[in-house]
Amino acid sequence: MLGPGGQPLASFGDRLLAYLIDSVIASGVMMVLFLPLFLVVWFRIFSSISQTNPDGTLVEPGPATVFTDFLVPMLLLQAALFVLMLGLYWLYHVEYLKRTGQTFGKKAMQLRVVPLDPTGTLDRRMAGKRYLVQFVGGSLVPGASYVDGLWQLWDKPWQQCLHDKFAGTVVVKVSR
Repeated sequence: MLGPGGQPLASFGDRLLAYLIDSVIASGVMMVLFLPLFLVVWFRIFSSISQTNPDGTLVEPGPATVFTDFLVPMLLLQAALFVLMLGLYWLYHVEYLKRTGQTFGKKAMQLRVVPLDPTGTLDRRMAGKRYLVQFVGGSLVPGASYVDGLWQLWDKPWQQCLHDKFAGTVVVKVSR
C-alpha cells in the first residue's frame, strides 16, 4: 500500500524493529545516567541494614528507619527516573524526530514519519502529539501502549497507530 505522498507504507515488522532499536538506545542512556545513583542508594541501604551491635548481632532497624533509609530514597529515585525518562524521550522523539522525520531506529529501518497532508511538513506540534499518546499515555494507562502499537494491523487505509491518528501522521518506507 502507498501512503498519501505515494511512498510505500511501513510494515508492522519494520516499525517494531525501529521501536526496539530506539528503546535499546534510550535504555542505554538511562542506564548510564542512573546506574551510579542506584548503586549509591543501594550501598547506603546495604550498609544501614548490615550494621552490627558490639556483640556481633545485627541491629534490628525500626519501621521508621526502613521507611526513611530505604523506601523514601527508592521512591524518590524512581520518580526522578520517570521524569528524566519523559524529558529525554521528548528530546529524542519530538525535537530530534521533527528535524528529518526519523530517529536512529527509523533511519536504520529506512522509515520516515510524514504528515498525512503530502504538502505539509512534520513540525513540533505533530511530533509532540505523537509523543503524548505513545509515551505519556502508554506509561500512564495500563495496556494502552499495546493497543496503540497494534492498531496499525487493522487500520485502513494508512496503517496508522493511534499516536499517528492523533497527530495526523503516517510512517512510510524511504530509500537511503
